[in-house]
This record gives sequence, structure tokens and C-alpha cells, in this order.
Amino acid sequence: MTSTIPDSTAPGTEAADRGHPTAQPFAQVWTGGSEFELRTFDRPRLAPSESLIRLTAATVCGSDRHTVSGRRPGARPSVLGHEGVGIVEDTRGDVPVGTRVVFSVTSVCGECRNCRRGLSAKCSSVRKVGHESAESEWALSGTYASHIHLPTGVAMVPVPDSLPDGVAATAGCAVATVMAMLEAAGDLSGRRVFVNGIGMLGLTAVGAALARGAAEVVAADPHLDRRGLADRAGAARSVEPGTEIADVDVALELSGAEAGVRSCIDSLGIGGTVVLAGSVTPGPQVSIDPEQMVRGWRTITGVHNFEPHHLAEAVDFLAADGVTLPWEDILGGPIPLRDLPQEFASPTKALRTIVSLITT
Repeated sequence: MTSTIPDSTAPGTEAADRGHPTAQPFAQVWTGGSEFELRTFDRPRLAPSESLIRLTAATVCGSDRHTVSGRRPGARPSVLGHEGVGIVEDTRGDVPVGTRVVFSVTSVCGECRNCRRGLSAKCSSVRKVGHESAESEWALSGTYASHIHLPTGVAMVPVPDSLPDGVAATAGCAVATVMAMLEAAGDLSGRRVFVNGIGMLGLTAVGAALARGAAEVVAADPHLDRRGLADRAGAARSVEPGTEIADVDVALELSGAEAGVRSCIDSLGIGGTVVLAGSVTPGPQVSIDPEQMVRGWRTITGVHNFEPHHLAEAVDFLAADGVTLPWEDILGGPIPLRDLPQEFASPTKALRTIVSLITT
């Protein structure tokens, strides 16, 4: 049912408002193509361990843009969005009402083989925030809404009041994924790091690698303005794709482009590791010389999504070393929820656009 939705104009980078609960949840529902509808929803009845979060801000991730543009499949109709921050409004879990939190992108069982071996992101029965049908039992699964319903198996992490809403929201996808990449890369102390692709994840990777002791970070991106952001985040130098980079200890690939994957592999020195995270859609295969891997003790690995401890690490990073990232250029907006369709039609130039969900 389409309805009139309360205005939402308060700055999305302000600390969360702990005011009175909103009686009836509402959301922008993606119905396919470029179409959205404002709808109201019944308040969910919470099962044990479940929570209802009153959202204060969301950020628009590039993967949602890919869904709306048709580059990746998605449930229709659905409430998109998976980067958000808000206040626990109702709960049958352990996090107290009134706590300001961010949350994982996955709902996991905790019991299957993958969960038991620390790969819950690949749970055999995984469901995902912002990916479920609005006509399913998990209707309020996304962050482009006044509320999000978090079922059992979605990790939540408290957020300090010092962390602005727009910054905090990025923890739940981009920043936590980078934390998982850095864990896969190993100890970065004194290492030379190459970051290919300076979107939200790549820029975070530059700052986080330096925070973990990297001696030097080299960044590559085709866009001059993004190379400038990498420089401001602390990169020793930023280059255009195709520039020869050699003898690095760690290469982090965020672009998903075939040429980017190849440049990361070719950049490795002896004992080097490539961590791939950008290749999340089918693409051309990249050939690998096994002898190059064997004789050079080189490693190629991949990361998709993250574990709960990576979400906690993301919040810690954002509240400490992450404050030095150029947030004034990273974040666009805030925009009210009613303007979300226009944001997808004509995106801002920022790496993330804040959607303010504080109602007035």
C-alpha cells in the first residue's frame, strides 16, 4: 500500500536521535527497473533473539546501484540498502533498547559446517540484509526505511556517539569487508601494499593498511579525482591503471576488472599475496602461471562479505584512524528518503550518499 511518508530532513551525520518510537514502519520499496514506491508496513512481531532497529541513516552502496540498473539480480519487490545505523527500539535479544548500533549484512544459522569453521558469511542458509522480498516474512530487511527488522543471526555492534551517522553506516558493508581483506592479507607491518580501485572500499583500504603499519601504499584508479582522494588518505603515490607496479607484498583488488586482477597478480614480489574482493559478478577468466605461484611462494585468495568480528573492527577503525579519511568528499547528501529514487536516477559524485532517516 502506498502512503504519505513523514518528512526526513535532519542531517544524517548528526548523532542519533533517541526520541519516541515511530508507530508504523515505512520504506522505499524497489519494484523493478528504476521504480520505487513509498509503503507502510506492519510492525513485525519479534521472535526470540530478534530486534527492531529505528534507523537514523543509511548510505547508498554501489551494489544497490547495480541492482537497480539491472547489472545484478535482486528480489522484487524489496527494501534495498544494507549500510545503516540506528537505535534498538524493540528487542528480544541481548542488546539493550536505546543502544545505537550497526549490523552485519548477513543472517546466519551458526550451526552449519561453514558457520562452525568461521565462514558464516557463506552459511548454507544465509539470508542478506537488503536482499529479501518485501512480500516475505522478512519484509523490512533493508536500510532504505524507517526501521529494519533484524532476525536471529544478524550481528550487531554498538557505535560510540562520537561517530557521525553517515560514517558509522559504512561499517556494515564497505569497511567491514576491508577488515576481512586485511585479515586475509596477513601482517602488514613494514609491507608494501598495492590497492587497485579507489571506490569506498579502496579508499578505506588505503587508510586501514597504513593504520596497520604498512610502510607504503600505492593506489591505482582511472579517475583523477579518486586518485586525489587516495593521496589525501595517505597513499605514497597514485597511478593510472596499466602503470607497472612491481615487488609488492600485498595487492588488494577492488575494481573487479579483468585488467585490475591481472595487474595485482603481476605486481607481487616473492611471498606476496593478492586478495580479491571486487570480482562479485561473472567476468572473463584470468590465466595464472602455476610456476610463478610456486617458485615465488605467492598466494591468491578471495573475500566476500565478512564475519562479525570484522564488523567490530570496522567500528574501531572508523572511531580511531578512520577519522583522518577525507569524509567531506567521501559522503554526499544527506537526502531525505523521499528523494531516494532521484538519487538512483542521477547519482551524486560522492562515494557514498547519506540517506537521512530521522523523522521530524
